[in-house]
Amino acid sequence: MRNIVVVDAPSNLGLRPPAPGTVPGCHKLAGALRDNGIVRRTGALEGGVVVPPRYDRGDWQEGDGVFNAAAIATYTRRLADRIEHHVGEGRFTLVLGGDCSVQLGAALALRRLGRYGLVSVDASPDFRHAGNSDRIGAAGGEELALATGRGQDDLTDLEGLRPYLRDEDVVVLGTRDAYAEDEEVVELRELKVPVTTVSGLRRQDPAGLGTAVAAELGRTGLDGFWVHLDADVLDPTVMPAVDSPDPDGLLPHEVTALLRPLVRSPHCVGLNVTIYDPDLDPDGTAGALLTDLVVSALADG
Repeated sequence: MRNIVVVDAPSNLGLRPPAPGTVPGCHKLAGALRDNGIVRRTGALEGGVVVPPRYDRGDWQEGDGVFNAAAIATYTRRLADRIEHHVGEGRFTLVLGGDCSVQLGAALALRRLGRYGLVSVDASPDFRHAGNSDRIGAAGGEELALATGRGQDDLTDLEGLRPYLRDEDVVVLGTRDAYAEDEEVVELRELKVPVTTVSGLRRQDPAGLGTAVAAELGRTGLDGFWVHLDADVLDPTVMPAVDSPDPDGLLPHEVTALLRPLVRSPHCVGLNVTIYDPDLDPDGTAGALLTDLVVSALADG
């Protein structure tokens, strides 16, 4: 296996409450995957925990922009410090989220280091912004837009580094076919950002597509690339423990086949895993499956 370091990023700051008076349970993802032996099974070094600020939306209302924005900005910088250190030392950095807003920490860290790409393996592109939606608020559904410079300055221009990712350096894989005509996806295609839906991925063969994407990002002059894995890319028959368990997703063997050539590429510097919610998985089977999937993707041979 590669020289891997595991960093916990247990932030739920970018998701809406599942019910009044509650907070999203995805901050328990890292603990659940650790309980399933992910550090030992990947032979990883211990990278510790980046503790997030308290989840508190205060008096936020629809139309106020991104909730928890100040806390997310603070956390993004702190997580970026940790990721920048490990990537700079040549370690493959496995970040256990958290909601999808933790990807901003990786994007900022890599922007500090140079020019990097992103492969987003996600049921939805998370490209919601004021130009295509009137429901801005949850950074966990907006992190790709924010990372490419679309949105409020206090999140898109940290350290004067907007954009953290260039449009032409992003690839989106595994989007549900039902979202193919959504404004986010249409806009991405207009921007020439490759978007491959579930059916398109199956037509091309997951392993072959992953290999082709890794090869393309390896020869574009980038310093490397990062992979973002949202557990909701999996079909809810096997991964019901997410905030949006929409039907017709990928199956575990398809995700593993897609990820393997990506994360094993010498140009790939890290992977983050997000959205799995142990509160929605009382017997732990979905967490065990997610752990197995990540370990299998990273394993040598």
